[in-house]
Amino acid sequence: MPMMYGFGPQRRQMLDAELQRLIDEMPQLGMESMFLIGPFARGEVGPGTALDLVVVQETDEPTHRRADFWTTHLRPRIGINFYVYTRDEFENPPSRDPVLHDAANNGERVYG
Repeated sequence: MPMMYGFGPQRRQMLDAELQRLIDEMPQLGMESMFLIGPFARGEVGPGTALDLVVVQETDEPTHRRADFWTTHLRPRIGINFYVYTRDEFENPPSRDPVLHDAANNGERVYG
């Protein structure tokens, strides 16, 4: 398989641009704060690297439907995983929630 040179910087640029677009647009739609987690937050960029975002937003939607709001309204241009929590869920997380554990210990606050 041929090796691609320069892919990492290009992918990083695409991810950075999409993250900035989201930071600019999401507060108008009710985002209170957002944390970047996962491989990109750790500086790991590969062909399948996506943005993993913990979003704090007041919502009445069930947990499994919350990301749909962001996907529908923002129409991501690159792979994004939205993990949406209310402020209370974020401040008082269940003890075994790996996403919130990652946000608290390794995440980068990018908004709020």
